[in-house]
Amino acid sequence: MPDPSAPSASSASSAPKTPATPETPAAPKTSAASGTPAVPPTPPVPLAALLAREDLALRQIAGPTDRDTVIHWAHTSEMADPYPYLLGGELLLSAGVHIPEAAGSGTYFEDYVSRIVAAGGAALGFGLAPVHDTVPRALVAACDAYELPLIEVPPQTTFSGVARAVWQLMAQARLAELRRVTEAQRSLAAAAARPDPVPSVLRQLAQRVGGWAALYGPDGAELARAGRVPEAPDTPTAQALAELAAVVRPSEPSASRTSPAPSPTPSSATDTVGGVHLAAYALGTGQGFVLGVASARRDSGDHTIASVAAVLLSLLTGEHQSGSGAARSAALVRLLLGAAPEAVAPLLGGERWVVVHARPVADGPAPDAVAASALGAALGSALVDAGGDVVRVLVPGDREPAAQSGWTLGASAAVTPHEWAAADTQAARALARARATRSPLVRHGERPGLTDLVPPADAAAHARTLLAPVADTPALTETLRTWLSLHGSWDRTAVALSVHRNTVRQRITRCAALLGADLDDPDVRMELWFALRHG
Repeated sequence: MPDPSAPSASSASSAPKTPATPETPAAPKTSAASGTPAVPPTPPVPLAALLAREDLALRQIAGPTDRDTVIHWAHTSEMADPYPYLLGGELLLSAGVHIPEAAGSGTYFEDYVSRIVAAGGAALGFGLAPVHDTVPRALVAACDAYELPLIEVPPQTTFSGVARAVWQLMAQARLAELRRVTEAQRSLAAAAARPDPVPSVLRQLAQRVGGWAALYGPDGAELARAGRVPEAPDTPTAQALAELAAVVRPSEPSASRTSPAPSPTPSSATDTVGGVHLAAYALGTGQGFVLGVASARRDSGDHTIASVAAVLLSLLTGEHQSGSGAARSAALVRLLLGAAPEAVAPLLGGERWVVVHARPVADGPAPDAVAASALGAALGSALVDAGGDVVRVLVPGDREPAAQSGWTLGASAAVTPHEWAAADTQAARALARARATRSPLVRHGERPGLTDLVPPADAAAHARTLLAPVADTPALTETLRTWLSLHGSWDRTAVALSVHRNTVRQRITRCAALLGADLDDPDVRMELWFALRHG
């Protein structure tokens, strides 16, 4: 059945046609910005599954009957040249409204089918009503010539019914894939807790993707392997995977994060050799460890499963490389027994540290342990606290925190261990400011200013005197501090403090009354800001 919004037969047939040769590539079109197939991020549906639906009574009458043919969605069009309107991977549905009367005697159908193939269309569905009683023979011949599956849609089956069936099959495939990924995540997490975590994670990964997995060291040597591996390590597939691992391995794993890299290194790479799908993932420790995966097929959830394994292996290899697991345990025991932070800091490997507070950009449940560990690995630290809505990470001072996709970060200044508590407060305030200003990362300022000219003891005494009327009410002082830092914005302050904007107004009005000050006066604001920073 034709789409009511489709153009008439006369306007469609007058559209310009650009005949395509048989050599025109049939690959899906790609987005100019990303270079990836511009198809919906949904699992594809096997064409055979759609043909198996008895309620649709669809019948393939031309083209190859490959059971691996998949469709990404269904699209109805009566355009004579549908190429500009296709993304690739569609089941194109048409009732033949666009077909002129003399189409069978010329090259119309060859031009039409070749353009669908050039656009990456997966199949053509032709409706037998209300325009045509049978599928034109020339169209059948053209689909056979260009190897495009041609599906006959009976009169009782509407195009909307076919589209609905496609989306139902996609929903079923998505649910099955989510279940598979969830089960794989659980099994990988359990494997990481075993006494032999690295081999256990590799075995689980290989089992879940139906192939084999390998861990490569910083020098490119294969450290461990699991799954259905090739007979010899020097087979073309194994060599290709090792070469792919070299593509994502940092050229200078020991270089400081603050020094500019000569060229960007991808975090993952894929290839296909001899029908085997290969993938390599750089582990987040920055030490040059790489995870390699090989499988006979690549499902939509395999990348997610491999990414989870890469995160777990990043943590495990980080501990293997530096022995930080034992060092953290020793530091914790000494702290519990009364040692000062500066006494245990050498065990953790650093003299100066940055505290980072992070919250997911999207509002939702609190971050889980896997997400928090992945964030810590990305920031270059395994010292992660995922308690509550905020993830806290203690990062060595020589590793400059960078913005992370999906997270809002607040970072403290680089401090010595005896200033960790103050840095924690700095990071919390920086995170509040980042959320209020919708910035991915806000760092606590380190530049010296005029306030450094005042002796700290005098500044603190002045601050106590000036802020005495509100000092006993932490909600007032924190609201005043946030409000001043955000230039008096009611809405941003409300976001930063997670309160209503009317609550902010009431608190600021109360502060003005208790302090006996005009908070619209910039001199007053400056003096209060000075006091709040030094109080």
